[in-house]
Formats: sequence, C-alpha cells, structure tokens
Amino acid sequence: MKYSLKHLEELEAEAIYVLREVYAQFENPVILFSGGKDSITITHLAKKAFFPARIPFALLHVDTGHNFPETIEFRDQLVESLGVRLIVGSVQQSIDEGRVLEEQGLNASRNMLQTTTLLDAIEEHQIDCAIGGGRRDEEKARAKERFFSHRDEFGQWDPKNQRPELWNLFNGKKNMGEHFRVFPISNWTEMDVWQYITDQEIQIPSIYFAHERKVVKRQNSWLPFSDFLQIRPGEEVLIKTVRFRTLGDITITGGIESDATTLEQVVAEVAAARETERGNRADDKRSETAMEDRKKEGYF
Repeated sequence: MKYSLKHLEELEAEAIYVLREVYAQFENPVILFSGGKDSITITHLAKKAFFPARIPFALLHVDTGHNFPETIEFRDQLVESLGVRLIVGSVQQSIDEGRVLEEQGLNASRNMLQTTTLLDAIEEHQIDCAIGGGRRDEEKARAKERFFSHRDEFGQWDPKNQRPELWNLFNGKKNMGEHFRVFPISNWTEMDVWQYITDQEIQIPSIYFAHERKVVKRQNSWLPFSDFLQIRPGEEVLIKTVRFRTLGDITITGGIESDATTLEQVVAEVAAARETERGNRADDKRSETAMEDRKKEGYF
C-alpha cells in the first residue's frame, strides 16, 4: 500500500537533511540501534541519505542481556545486509566489572543501567554524536529536545540550557569530551513512522505483529514471560495473542492484545488507539519524571 501523504515526503526530507548535517559536522557519529521501529526507520533514512554509498555511521546497540530473541536475530541480519559496523555495549559486562549494581526484587530492571554502559561506549570509541530515534510525541521529556542535543563532558543533558535552532541551523560546536545526541525524526508521530514503514516497505521484527506468546498481566499490560521475569504471588502465565507498540528491555515492555498481522492493520490500530505507545512501558511508570531524570543522567 502506497500512501499519497505529502507530509511524509517533507518529514523524510527534513530527517535526511539532519543526517547529512551530522555527517558534515561530526567526526565519529553512530546510530543508536535498539532494533525497534524508530531506530530501524533512522537506519533506513541514513541508507537513503547517502545512497549509493554505504551508511557512513556504525550502529551502536546497548545490550541489556534481557532482549527479545527476535530483535537480536533481526539486528544481526540487518547489519550483515547493510555491511555496516556494529558496536555492542554490554550491560552484563558493566555489572561484571562493578561499574553498575544490578537491581533486585520483583520490579528489577536493567533499563536504568544502560546509561553507564552507553556513556562508557561513547568514551571508549570516541563517539562525538549519537543519533537516536526519539520523537517529541512520545513523552513530555522528549518533547523538550532539540534536533541537536548537547551533552556535557559527563554525558548529562540540561533541558533549561539548550541551544536555539532557528531556520534549521544546527550548532554542533562542542568542547573536548562533550558530545551530541541528534534526533532526526523529532517531528514525526507514531502514526507517521508506521505510515512511512508501510510506504517504504521496511522490514521490522515480528514482535510488532500479533502473535501468540506467554504473558503475565501486570499494571494493565501484558508483560512477556521470560527467564528474566520474576512472577509475583497470584500472577498467572497465560497464552495471549499480542503485539508490541514499542521495544525495550523484555522485562519492562508490555504488549497489547491485537489481531494486527499486517502493516495496514497496524496503521488502522494505531489510528484508533487512545493510549500512547509508551503507556505499556513499566520504566516510565516509576515516577512522573522518570524519563527526564534518566535523560539528565545521560540516558538516550
């Protein structure tokens, strides 16, 4: 199905312009790649931006060790097909080296531990720009981001001291030790991403489509059952037909009951949704400012 929505062409052109600005202004940029729809869209846009040459950025995956198996399989196939370099930052390695302390308890997650692993990878590989798939419609903290988001020498973000971006003029100047996060699809919505994926026939992991899975009902969402999920007293493991609107650590990513097995059905389902895509992310429910607090510390 081809969409005749002119705004998708405008969003694509804007994102490609931003990606080319990154290439022009920075020495060692990478794409933050989670295997989710947004980072896949960024990678596709980078492919278009520099075609027929290869994507000039490596992909950086911060691996929690608690992944959807489908995502890792998809990641490896994509890297091979594109011929790009993959950098993996391991949260498990950060734990083993004593860089971070693993959470304990029924609500334990490795999500917050990613920050240290990410900052270590940025320092180790001398990365001066990390390109992310964040969008302003996702969450109130992300709505505060500029396209070019400056980070200090400690990787921290100051939402009250961001640089102005007038007439699409991006300021990538930095001091030694500082870096930038860049968000080329900041102005996109979830619907835009799905319509673009459908229009461009972009391949995505199977978890985005309805499939049978063992799940546990928790906080009004279906958490996938895995070796990493601690079952609470009274909780029951059931088999449901679910899909996932957003992707993260398998211990915090809740699914929704769905029968959408095609991209067109997913688009229709998103159009009818009355809850944000991150409404089923347990990490965002820890506090009202959970995302902003993590971003200030150096999170994506």
